[in-house]
Amino acid sequence: MAFALPLLLALPWVGAVVFLAFVAKPPRDLPERPARAGRRPLVSIIVPARDEAVNIETCVRSLTATEYEAFEVIVVDDRSSDGTAEIVRGLDRGNARRIIVVAGRELPEGWLGKPWACKQGADVAEGELLLFTDADTRHGQDLLARAVAGLDEELADLFTVIGRQLLESFWERVVQPQIFLMMLVRFPRIERTVQRGHWREAIANGQYMLFRRSAYDAVGGHESVKDEVAEDLALAQRVRRAGLPLRVRGAESELATRMYRSLGHLVEGWSKNLFMGGLQTMPPAVRGVVVPATLAAGVVLWIVPPVVLASALVGAGGTGLLVWSGAATALSLAIWTSFVRRMGIPAAYGLLYPLGAAVGAFILARSWVRGRNVEWKGRRYVLPPASSRP
Repeated sequence: MAFALPLLLALPWVGAVVFLAFVAKPPRDLPERPARAGRRPLVSIIVPARDEAVNIETCVRSLTATEYEAFEVIVVDDRSSDGTAEIVRGLDRGNARRIIVVAGRELPEGWLGKPWACKQGADVAEGELLLFTDADTRHGQDLLARAVAGLDEELADLFTVIGRQLLESFWERVVQPQIFLMMLVRFPRIERTVQRGHWREAIANGQYMLFRRSAYDAVGGHESVKDEVAEDLALAQRVRRAGLPLRVRGAESELATRMYRSLGHLVEGWSKNLFMGGLQTMPPAVRGVVVPATLAAGVVLWIVPPVVLASALVGAGGTGLLVWSGAATALSLAIWTSFVRRMGIPAAYGLLYPLGAAVGAFILARSWVRGRNVEWKGRRYVLPPASSRP
């Protein structure tokens, strides 16, 4: 009986195990590549790129190797200073009808860089379908054909896929799982969620967004989200608010992305997205409490138990505290070793979850403190207040 209350207090961690095992579900995989039959629509692949010399050749080469009947590649050089455009101009067009480099114009007042670059790419695109993808992505040869098949199969106007994350450095493997678990909690059944009519539940992956041109124009394109830091999420919401079908599928075997390469890039990149992007998914009534509540939950779940356990092991707090902290920490270890393995990371990194949680909490707090003030790739923005958004 003396252990009953401490074990009862460990139920939130049991709930987390149940959530990951039975509630959170990945989307179905893409349909298989169809046999060639009839005319295929021209796809314009638009890649916004600002100082992407380290990534752009790998990305574009993977795109031009695509086995699809009709596509063009449009790289929008967003005023890079590292030779991004010159690298692209030196590449062979491969299977693409053409590769063009659009020299990005000066950023207009009220625009963020990525939406502006995407708009410039869309303006010169000739395709019936528009694919927006990031410069840090790598594409399988069959990905485009399978995505177009999925678009047709689902009768979708916006089709987005979830690939795998390439996590090659220590800090990527420690921190990225924290961010992605946070997203999974918000969108546990992403495929089913996107098919519902509640527009706040809509989400898309900006690393791969395949639009019918008619739908893209109907919702106002990137001009409609020109001041959104999470423009992919905002576009998905606009698509659902317009009553247009949005679908999500998985593509871990076909799409890979390495978002950030260092701790500094991780902090800078996620700081710009987490606070304002997270508020977009919440109704106005709870926006004031969602970030502090998320911070508190992360600290209580992932940092407090191992700290208490360390104290209890040296005699502080008594047997009850030792039992509770031991049970909560053991369950946490089971959760994180399983989750990092799911992300393709060695299970041993699950042991470092308290460190990852601490860095994740710092990033979320930093994003919260900065609020509407965003910095990214040498540019500074002041975003509109959250109260101006529905």
